Amino acid sequence: MIPGMSIETLLAVHVAVSLIGIGTGLVALPALAAGRWLGHWHAVFLVTTAATSITGFLFPFSGITPALVVGAISVLTLVIAFAALYALTLRGWARPAYVVSATFALYLNLFVLVVQSFLKVPVLQPLAPTQTEAPFVAAQALLLTAGMVLGATAVIGSRRAALPLPVRPRSRKSA
Repeated sequence: MIPGMSIETLLAVHVAVSLIGIGTGLVALPALAAGRWLGHWHAVFLVTTAATSITGFLFPFSGITPALVVGAISVLTLVIAFAALYALTLRGWARPAYVVSATFALYLNLFVLVVQSFLKVPVLQPLAPTQTEAPFVAAQALLLTAGMVLGATAVIGSRRAALPLPVRPRSRKSA
């Protein structure tokens, strides 16, 4: 918890950055699957998805919860994505590593969105009160399938996308 910040404010920030991450990911990754690189969209997606995971760790908790496990997996996944994009500038194996890790990070955010939707949306609650019922399982199976298709097509599309060139420092000439 951040001193001086209420749980309600933290929740609002967490949900806002999560939805921005999901929205930008749902623009950036399908564009990549179509062979188009939207650099700023990827940057916003990565930063807001990281902020989602980080703010998730700020909630009061006791013990290890499924949310903490998903958050930890998301952070590790995002480390790979950030490194592939910014440190390795998508060269060689870093390109598919970025695409797979970014797609997986988006999937994790959407996975949590489905979980939270069945927990909090009044029309969905009765359909899966324990989240083991067929509608919940079907929604998660459909999401997993869509994520795998998006990831595969994004790996293929990234091969033809015009990706940014690495920024190289200028050499200084001595006078």
